[in-house]
Amino acid sequence: MPPAEAAESPHEDRPLPGARPFAIVRTLGRIAVGLVYPPSCAGCGAATADPGALCPGCWAGLRLIEEPRCPRYGTPFAIDLGIGPLLSPRAIAEPPVFARARAVALYDDTARGLVHRLKYEDRLDLAKAMARMMAAAGGALMVEADCVVPVPLHRWRLWRRRFNQAAVLARPIARAAALPFVPQALARVKATRSQVGLTRIGRAENLQGAFRVPPAHRACIQGRRVLLIDDVTTTGATANAAARALLRGGAASVDLLTFALVGDPAG
Repeated sequence: MPPAEAAESPHEDRPLPGARPFAIVRTLGRIAVGLVYPPSCAGCGAATADPGALCPGCWAGLRLIEEPRCPRYGTPFAIDLGIGPLLSPRAIAEPPVFARARAVALYDDTARGLVHRLKYEDRLDLAKAMARMMAAAGGALMVEADCVVPVPLHRWRLWRRRFNQAAVLARPIARAAALPFVPQALARVKATRSQVGLTRIGRAENLQGAFRVPPAHRACIQGRRVLLIDDVTTTGATANAAARALLRGGAASVDLLTFALVGDPAG
């Protein structure tokens, strides 16, 4: 029997020595942690059955984005006209650089609380549940993507915050879709001022030249369909600037997936 075939004998399905005791210890450890720190709602902290899950009240407060929605910006329509995919007025007047955008929910109440806890309160434990919801909302984008790239932070902001919330969300999304996770493919080379309080035009100007694809990592995205990940889409200025840099760096297309979307349903 050739060595390759011998390596695939039925014995390889047997657990390794010591594997079962280790699994038992790991399970007991999870039970012990659950007794000391009972599972709580990711939104309000109330008791739940599973860690990172949302309680019924927070689920009710989460304004999930569903069809019908603009195929470009992902903005939900206020009413269903029943005549197939329609572009929102904004998508017609201001076509985005990225091809398509999807988000889990509108940036309101529960969604805002989740994003703020992850981003400003170092609640990295929320990332898994948020990424799971993002994967469900962006399933169509993930199927067509070739790699996953998070929107990067400038090195000084990353040093102050200690983590990039977009990367924390992007990693489990890439793992769930079995896609390459390539955070090094996009760099933030300009330390921009905060976008808070800026107009749409001001945001775009603030981000000019902020991103680029490092020459050493162009091969990661060359000719590939990139799924860009961020926590929130506000005006789309950050996503547009990042998508423009990726396309100039050789990406075939860029889609955007975020947890929340700022704005009211499109008319």
